[in-house]
Amino acid sequence: MRTVPVIAAATMLAVAGCSSGSVVNTGEWEFIAPVETAAPPQLPPVDNTHMVNASAYAAHPNYQTAYYFRTPSGRWQCAIIPRVWAGCQAAGAALGIAGAPDTVPNAAGEPMAPNALVVESEGDAHFVAVDQPEFSLATGPANVLPFNRTLIVAGFRCNIQEEAGIGCMSEHSGKGFTFSADGFQPQYTEVPVDAP
Repeated sequence: MRTVPVIAAATMLAVAGCSSGSVVNTGEWEFIAPVETAAPPQLPPVDNTHMVNASAYAAHPNYQTAYYFRTPSGRWQCAIIPRVWAGCQAAGAALGIAGAPDTVPNAAGEPMAPNALVVESEGDAHFVAVDQPEFSLATGPANVLPFNRTLIVAGFRCNIQEEAGIGCMSEHSGKGFTFSADGFQPQYTEVPVDAP
């Protein structure tokens, strides 16, 4: 019980020792605007029956975990690199998506025909040109992501639908893409709840 008065006395001495007797108000705090934080995006609901086990798609290139899958046709190789990007690359040289740009800058800044589509953690989905197969495993083909199933991992989600095509989205930004040979949409399309 004796420690309470000692602490109270020490606190009073500290406050008295720091007090100069007058308060100077410079008004500098009056002009600082409050920081606004963006509300997290409203994500489309996912029916748990359409989710796959992410560990079936995990690989460890360069001692880092990434998630790889391919379409049932084998025409597209896709990957989710945790907290960085999700996207798909054409298995052949031609992209074959209606409405895709003729050229995009490659890593060296030179114009090149796009061969992949990505969405990063932040920003809009976009076409890219990669020099090497960044979306496939060096050890062999990735597992197939079946139609109407969703892979959700590390801040991204991707799915494949027979009608809509392939879709991927950043759960951080809410931005994504859906594409098929018929065209590209700069938005993600979730698997319908009543899909088989």
